[in-house]
Amino acid sequence: MLKKLLAPLFATLVSGLFVASSASAAAPVNTTPPNVSGTAKVGSTLTVSTGTWSNDPTSFTYQWQRCSSTTCTDIGNAVGQSYVVRNADGGDRLRADVTATNADGQATVHSNMTSLVATTGAPVNTVRPSITGDAIVGHELTAENGTWRNAPTSFRYQWLQCDRFGGACVEIPGATGKTYGVRFVDVSGTLRVDVTARNTNGATTRRSTPSDVVEPLPVIHVAGNKAPTIAFLSLKRLGNRVYARFRVCDDAAKGVTVVERDSKARALAYVRRFTVTPNRCVVATRSWTPAPRFRTKGRFVVTLRAIDKSRASSRFVSRSLVKR
Repeated sequence: MLKKLLAPLFATLVSGLFVASSASAAAPVNTTPPNVSGTAKVGSTLTVSTGTWSNDPTSFTYQWQRCSSTTCTDIGNAVGQSYVVRNADGGDRLRADVTATNADGQATVHSNMTSLVATTGAPVNTVRPSITGDAIVGHELTAENGTWRNAPTSFRYQWLQCDRFGGACVEIPGATGKTYGVRFVDVSGTLRVDVTARNTNGATTRRSTPSDVVEPLPVIHVAGNKAPTIAFLSLKRLGNRVYARFRVCDDAAKGVTVVERDSKARALAYVRRFTVTPNRCVVATRSWTPAPRFRTKGRFVVTLRAIDKSRASSRFVSRSLVKR
């Protein structure tokens, strides 16, 4: 009799325990979204609430995001409940992701978005400038500005001649346009451009990625004409003068232009031209005084290339001298 009376009570108790256990075995569920308070202005502090959650979260974490018209991206190291608005936020909106955690899991929700942060301060580069075009002598390269915050109103350019790895760059005098015509003097190195963005609050300069290694003029084949050839025989330095001895061969008894290039690490290259008349083959010697920047310690490189009247050209040949 007692057993019959206790059976329903026992069943109710077990059922209640099961329901309670099932209810607690669940990750947090957001019921009221987090809210950002504060003024979306550079220098101001924003704070995000946790919002309201069921299933008893035991901890919360935060990640602030910068939002354009189409996407939101995490802001590095912005993981506190408060965030100080930065110059880089100008022109975007801000929000925070709030993650609630308990023993059974976690869930993340977005806060509301702030109003647009006013642009302030000098321009800030977010995508590095780049160069388009073929890095071949006679071709034209174009500077691409990259992406900037804080509304630049104008851009200026300064092209640079660099080594083949994009380092040891030196400014090219007068090369301050958006485009640049590649020259023989640039051969074997790379080109970069410094892009300066300006607004009423100041100016910021960012260097582009390097171009491909500059190639010389391609060898041109003209029907019935053989391209000239050139061989470097010797290179000597006597005092401040440099003496280059070379052999040029061509199938026409006409003048051939020998293009000579001086180059040295961290120095702007220099080009000069000589004329020789091979009448099949001729050995010639030319001498010159290099600019002072080529007379310092280090490796000084001389490159030669022969071009005939029909613009057919040889391969280029090089010799170097080392001053210790």
